[in-house]
Amino acid sequence: MHPILARPARLLLYLATWFTGGVLLAAALCVIAPRSFGSALAFAAPLAVLYGCVCLSAWWVCRARPLSGDLLFATLSQLGAALLTSTVWAIAATAWGLAFGRLSGLGVDRAQLARDVALLFAMGVPLYALSAAVSYLLLALEESHAAVQRALESQVSAREAELRALRAQLNPHFLFNSLNSINALVGTDPEGARRMCEGLGDFLRKTLQLGARESVRLDEEMALVDRYLAIEQVRFGSRLAVERFVAPDALACELPPLLLQPLVENAVKHGVAGRVEGGTVRISAGIEGDRLRVALENPVDDDAPARAGEGLGLEIVRQRLAALGGAGLTVTRTGGWYRAALNLPAIFGEGPDA
Repeated sequence: MHPILARPARLLLYLATWFTGGVLLAAALCVIAPRSFGSALAFAAPLAVLYGCVCLSAWWVCRARPLSGDLLFATLSQLGAALLTSTVWAIAATAWGLAFGRLSGLGVDRAQLARDVALLFAMGVPLYALSAAVSYLLLALEESHAAVQRALESQVSAREAELRALRAQLNPHFLFNSLNSINALVGTDPEGARRMCEGLGDFLRKTLQLGARESVRLDEEMALVDRYLAIEQVRFGSRLAVERFVAPDALACELPPLLLQPLVENAVKHGVAGRVEGGTVRISAGIEGDRLRVALENPVDDDAPARAGEGLGLEIVRQRLAALGGAGLTVTRTGGWYRAALNLPAIFGEGPDA
């Protein structure tokens, strides 16, 4: 649809502009051949509005003959359309002049009418050309807007694909670490390995439920973390302790699903597991202004060598946050403690599903 016809306000403004042009045309006719301004306006204003409606056709001619194609052919097409519309306008002016003369009782001065029609024909060609130029400009703006829209849609699609790919990396990462834990117990504690298998099944079911969603509340994410820690406590027993310092209002904040899980795994696998005496995993969360801040801390053995696979979970979290935007992960290691701190927008969601 023509952009001017898309909104009534635009059409009214467009017709008002052509009516104003009719007023100017009436003044020009009075200069060329003396007559009353009222009669000149009655003759010129309707014809100006009519030609404004005719010039709307330039939009479709421009769409059919874009400048990006054969420029010469487009120019000839526009010239032909301008001559045709000017001819139609001259015929309409002749008919209207004759009818107006009879209706007004003033008679028809054929010589004057011929001059008026010739003037309208001469003006019609450049007016149509101007309308075509404006139409080409509107089409260029429309194409530019469409290109920007396509670029934005492409960016959103790429971002969603990246997030899906990152999520796909998480499930194997969880399973790999959990199976290693079960394998460590098979020979020494078969009953514990069985309980870990049961816990792992429950954990994976919940992982699939939450992982399919765009976002989850912090209390739902914490429930998943508790399931994982319950599995690991079968293996570590009293060597693994957990402390929580979570503000009640923070539990309603939303965050991407499975975001804390790699951080907790990292704390257990590369922190607590590397110490003979074990250690405590501290989880804290609170709201500061409009930001949600979540931190995980665990003791580390400063003399222990780096272990294979260390940092994979952290890198996945960093990439997910970078794809989301407006969030970040900070990692520090001081005084025998390792700290991973998340900083996200505080967005409050609805309660978890029953």
